[in-house]
Amino acid sequence: MSDISNIVKYIQKQKPNFTPRVGMILGSGLGSVGNEIKDSVKLPFSSIPGFPQSSVAGHKGQLILGTLGSTAVACMQGRIHGYEGTEGTAYKLFIRTLKLLGCEILFVTNAAGSLHEKVGPGELMLISDHINMNHRNPLIGPNNDEFGDRFHAMTDAYDSILRKRIHNIAKKIHIPLTEGVYISVTGPSFETPAEIRAYRVLGADAVGMSTVPEVIIARHCGLRVAAISSITNLAAGMADETLSHEGTLHYGQIAAKNLSRLLIETLESLHHEPC
Repeated sequence: MSDISNIVKYIQKQKPNFTPRVGMILGSGLGSVGNEIKDSVKLPFSSIPGFPQSSVAGHKGQLILGTLGSTAVACMQGRIHGYEGTEGTAYKLFIRTLKLLGCEILFVTNAAGSLHEKVGPGELMLISDHINMNHRNPLIGPNNDEFGDRFHAMTDAYDSILRKRIHNIAKKIHIPLTEGVYISVTGPSFETPAEIRAYRVLGADAVGMSTVPEVIIARHCGLRVAAISSITNLAAGMADETLSHEGTLHYGQIAAKNLSRLLIETLESLHHEPC
């Protein structure tokens, strides 16, 4: 507990008397959302003693403390991934820091490949559930009872009340928003066409290389979760294009404009009508 306590104390000193209600994680190509945060203090992950580092292009790797949509937020502009060699301990530090800073809700975003031809690059998908194909759970190891029970339910991993609110706001501001199941794989290689066909049989609607470890830890420590995928491509075997990280970043940036509007309006609604 001492490591995370020192991390939290360091962050709190950088913006005294500030308690974020909402934590945010911005995925590949979506970092521009962080530029909308007002009255902000920006802390590179590398400046926070003992904090996990991100090494992936398109992930700025900094924590932003400030206000978005009238709501106090702690925003991770970039994330860590299993394919970087990240272990469960680092994921725990990453998410539990938000919890100890005061966050009650976690908004997660990611870049993902669509498993449906009608949901193409640049669109947004609200995650209703997930399938963990990482073959690893970040909570493996000794349990810290200060954060949660050894065994915790994942039935309502993605908060149904928050999802309803986000759908209503998307409709109000005329942003197309589908909903579906996200399947998380380790990466860093993209999937094969055969794997994509298998994931469709399993019931997945989008595929990516993140999010699930963070959501597992967030729910373990009692954070309510909402997650949105930015669709950056049709999955392997569904189109003629060659998949690349450059394509992910390109379409992530296109989706970021709508994502930013949707998040700001949602946070504004939470400020005026807490749920």
